[in-house]
Amino acid sequence: MQLKMKELPTSERPYEKLELYGAEKLSNAELLAIIIKTGTKEENSLTLAQKVLNLQDKTDKSDLRFICDISIEEFMRIKGIGRVKAIQLKAIGELAKRISKPLSEQKIKIKSTKDVANLFMQELRFEKQEIVKVIILNSKNIIIRILNISIGGSNFASIAPKEILAEAIKCGAPKIILVHNHPSGDPTPSKQDYRVTDRIYECADVMGIELLDHVIIGDGTFESILNGKEKRENELI
Repeated sequence: MQLKMKELPTSERPYEKLELYGAEKLSNAELLAIIIKTGTKEENSLTLAQKVLNLQDKTDKSDLRFICDISIEEFMRIKGIGRVKAIQLKAIGELAKRISKPLSEQKIKIKSTKDVANLFMQELRFEKQEIVKVIILNSKNIIIRILNISIGGSNFASIAPKEILAEAIKCGAPKIILVHNHPSGDPTPSKQDYRVTDRIYECADVMGIELLDHVIIGDGTFESILNGKEKRENELI
């Protein structure tokens, strides 16, 4: 039988360790143990937390986004994880996901491709589905709205220009930026990405709307179709 948490040295107890050294010093298992809170007669919360981490089937065990994809029923298959603990784990996963999303209501000014990448990297880098977004900006490059044009089921090449431009026309906005992710993690633009970008650029120009950039998000990396790799940190004109 394992030692209970209170029987462990203070320096090894997740609660006390966080209080003494800060949350950033805790391992993923220790952070999850705090959420799980209590163990069973046979196993403490740290062991249960490690079993949760073992549900991860990726090579990169530091990636906790998998928690969002695990169902309540799957969590409950772990002895010691009941309905309440499973719901708590799902809730913390969703909170983390929401925290990582950009706050579109803030007055965010886009000066470069890197600004766009920073805004969406954490939200999109681990997505398993392709997501297409359009950023609508005013004349000073301040974000007016951020819209999801497509989530999964459709690839970027199938998106019609009118779907991209409709909201910008409605808002009377002069500028837009396109963003989409590559679930493979490789942001290299495809031939279709280039073709569709050219078509949207031409349609936007006819409507008096400037397509400033089209940014593709990968796993920790990004590429700009319009501004080019070598210019991606330069100011948008």
